[in-house]
Amino acid sequence: MFAATRRLLTGLLISGLGFGAAAAGARDDQQVARIEAGLRPKVQVVGRDYPPARLIDQMKALSVPAVSIAFVDQGRIAWTRTWGVADLSSGRRADVHTLFQAASMSKPVAATAALAMVDDGVLTLDRPVNARLKGWKIPENALTMAAPVTLRQLLGHTAGLTVGGFPGYGPGEAIPTVSQILDGAAPARTVPVVVDQPPGLAYRYSGGGYTVLQQLMSDASGEDFAVLMDRRILGRLGMKASGYRQPLPSRLGDAAASGYRGEGQMTPGRFHTYPELAAAGLWTTPSDLALWLIALEGAYRGEPGAVLRPETARAMLTPGLGGWGLGVGVAGEGRDLRFFHGGSNDGFRGMLIGFPERRQGVVVMTNADKGGVLVGELVQAIAEAYGWPGFEPTRVSPVELPAAVMAGYEGVYASSYDEIRLTRSSRGDTLRVLSFVGEIAELVPQGPDRFVENQGGTPVVFERGADGAVASVMVRGVARRRLSEK
Repeated sequence: MFAATRRLLTGLLISGLGFGAAAAGARDDQQVARIEAGLRPKVQVVGRDYPPARLIDQMKALSVPAVSIAFVDQGRIAWTRTWGVADLSSGRRADVHTLFQAASMSKPVAATAALAMVDDGVLTLDRPVNARLKGWKIPENALTMAAPVTLRQLLGHTAGLTVGGFPGYGPGEAIPTVSQILDGAAPARTVPVVVDQPPGLAYRYSGGGYTVLQQLMSDASGEDFAVLMDRRILGRLGMKASGYRQPLPSRLGDAAASGYRGEGQMTPGRFHTYPELAAAGLWTTPSDLALWLIALEGAYRGEPGAVLRPETARAMLTPGLGGWGLGVGVAGEGRDLRFFHGGSNDGFRGMLIGFPERRQGVVVMTNADKGGVLVGELVQAIAEAYGWPGFEPTRVSPVELPAAVMAGYEGVYASSYDEIRLTRSSRGDTLRVLSFVGEIAELVPQGPDRFVENQGGTPVVFERGADGAVASVMVRGVARRRLSEK
């Protein structure tokens, strides 16, 4: 079956390469051609050879059916491109109107609406959110009594709340309410959202915190969250294709891309449902997300009629703990200041990046789990083409560890919302990271208990128990407890 779909994908990629392109100048066409032909890994291991790869070849190699890009320049969408197919079984091609799950790129759009409510006096950044929550409230404990959770902390992932992300719900599965998700009650598949570390003292990514935000915004406005987002952001910015629609209405099924897992198998039911709307529930296109990006850059620059006050937009793009602003990651300064956010749902991967001083940015969306690898390579190539700093490849030198030490890391590790298996590579000098979607990364040793993953250069640290055995692995502030050795 997979061989047949791969042959279909190959044929459609070859016949459809570059279709769906928006009008662009000759210079943009040259840049796109340069990007298409110049992909290299984001993280490169010293001693390995990395010749430039073509986009079409990487899509086939990674089983990524579709890629869609919108590029922003000088406050407008300068060009768009789509490649491949939205659905392998039907052969339906992707185009600029194809809907993708934004996944965690839903968060910065929701954060913008929350900050607009702050501008309007409906919400406040630094008062306890429990004072505005109605039916459900953050469970009180000694930590919250000492430092109540605030909206600023929810937006910046510093509230000390649990639950990093969400697995979604497949066909036939019951969909929990927001209260059930927050309580960790059936049919929710995640644990309760609670404070388990002091609010305001450390960065830890929390989709659970953004689900609290979703409840807060609805309680404070008296509106359904999806309706609120339509009124405050999506409708205002002309994001006509977009909506926090979960489950996706059947009338939009033909406009949506199907999601695909690691080896090219379709996500059951084509895509999962995510009732955690603020955290993961936006359906959109790169062009629509680019309109949001343009609006945020305009607010930062103080343009009239902007979606946020300039001081609010600048606060949003001011880095705090963990390099995080109020809803986006932030890096660089001056002309090179940039904000960014990635997205990762079952069968979908994407990234958005904006340079408010340069008035540039890009949104890249794919319909495959291994699309994350491709997104990193594309962003790097786009950055090289347009002279963006901060996206140069990371080169890592592996540190040789004894075979017995490497074997000690093998096993199954689980968090509250996912599970991974680590095994040694065929060479034995690195670790393969496997999940239900297949291999998702390679860990390169940097010393005892210290590795770096080869997709984004993220540090990975193993922690040991009192007996000296490996007990857990820490990635981006999320600990996964070891369940078994092999």
